Amino acid sequence: MNREHLLSQLSAHTGPFDIAIIGGGATGLGAAVDAASRGHSVILIEQSDFAKGTSSRSTKLVHGGVRYLKQGNVSLVLEALRERGLLVRNAPHLVHSLPFVIPSYHWWEGPFYGIGMKVYDTLAGQLGLEPSRSLSREEMIHLLPTLETDGLSGGVVYHDGQFDDARLAIHLAQTAVNHGAIVLNHTRCVGLIKENGHVIGVQAECVESGLQHEIRARCVINATGVFVDSVRHMDDPKADTIVAPSQGVHLVLPREFLPGDSAIMIPRTDDGRVLFAVPWHGRVIIGTTDTPVHHATLEPRALPDEIAFLMTHAARYLTRDPQPSDVLSIYAGLRPLVAMKEKNGDTGTTAALSRDHTILVAESGLITITGGKWTTYRRMAEDVIDHAEMVGGFGMRHCTTHTLMIHGSATVLDQHDPLAVYGSDAAEIRTLATQHPDWAAKVHPRLDLIGAEVIFHARHEMARTIGDVLARRSRSLLLDAQSSMSAAPKVGALMATELHWPPEKTSHEIDRFQKLACGYILEG
Repeated sequence: MNREHLLSQLSAHTGPFDIAIIGGGATGLGAAVDAASRGHSVILIEQSDFAKGTSSRSTKLVHGGVRYLKQGNVSLVLEALRERGLLVRNAPHLVHSLPFVIPSYHWWEGPFYGIGMKVYDTLAGQLGLEPSRSLSREEMIHLLPTLETDGLSGGVVYHDGQFDDARLAIHLAQTAVNHGAIVLNHTRCVGLIKENGHVIGVQAECVESGLQHEIRARCVINATGVFVDSVRHMDDPKADTIVAPSQGVHLVLPREFLPGDSAIMIPRTDDGRVLFAVPWHGRVIIGTTDTPVHHATLEPRALPDEIAFLMTHAARYLTRDPQPSDVLSIYAGLRPLVAMKEKNGDTGTTAALSRDHTILVAESGLITITGGKWTTYRRMAEDVIDHAEMVGGFGMRHCTTHTLMIHGSATVLDQHDPLAVYGSDAAEIRTLATQHPDWAAKVHPRLDLIGAEVIFHARHEMARTIGDVLARRSRSLLLDAQSSMSAAPKVGALMATELHWPPEKTSHEIDRFQKLACGYILEG
């Protein structure tokens, strides 16, 4: 997957594409895979990097949603559990089963949660993972030796899916390209092309060169997440605002806070949310929050109240109370929740807004899809491409993604292998590591990232900035923000060699990343 090659394909393309997609997150990339695998001509543009926004800032779970079951939203849980099963099957190098433990501190909680999780197991049907079961107090302490034991009576263990969100996004981009799509990161939509009131294309601009491209298409899909209203207003300045962003914040702690291979799920926090403590890439993720925000941004920042909320609850359930100095990284993402306004204009709290996906077709033919979650990205893509085929009038074709294997899935490595997330691409990275001493070495002692990975990211995964490498191709920024800042000069030097950056470009990229990374560090 080479950006220069894909730009050449765009220049050589004649006539309109079948489908142009704006947005390179989970929804847009999933739609590109679906459309390209049906045999349609597809182009996707992303203003920043693939999964730059919400799609790289999740709790890293592929799950049915225990919370939605409690709310009675059985249809959403059923769909998500089915999609979880398909994703485990189609991307086994990126998605795996993880045990989740629900602790009980009152006599009635064990039976209550036990029955609920049996319902969860039943809804999963043949695509289920492993059955849930009750645990004694002793079993709980054995599984979770750092769990608060005061008042602990037992618990329930169930299984859900875990994944690397940004890595899945990169592999979806590669899958789309493997099926003939053109996907371009760092390419923004600066306008819609209209003819007789109908949207017939996109005016795109390369962020790096400033060059503009007039991309014509039979159908245009707006899949820009929390930014869908901006694109809708390009089409119709009077269009209603449909998204109410909700911020979710996560803290990342050292693994000693939660050793072992089990996660903790707290069914009800002080604000009624579900809270997770999840082992991931040798660290522990604590999250999340649900805070309404009024303005969407590519780099949201955690609020003091959100940080205090997570620290308080982590201390409540862990034997060791985390201190600000323990936090390796803090990251925030914005959920594109669909707001259904009441007559008084009040959308209420974001916890009550729709987690289902929504598809709108404007009078101009512009298709907007938003809402949903990572787990159901494939189903959302199938739905929006079905709509696109009708709007574009180029014939209905059978969706194949139920059984379509994601790029890299031919090889499944041990989960503890640092290169496991690359699947079948890991072999090429190992080969690269033998070609130069710097490529075999870690970019920083506290990070698993080696030079060969950086070269691979730039050469084959369209990494164009240091942030593309340290935040999304690897997850270094989320795993250890301070170490990532220290590694930036080394990563910059490797990228400069591969992408032929002049010295001033390299210095600029290092400075830009270090300013970005400061926002991921919790000040003590």
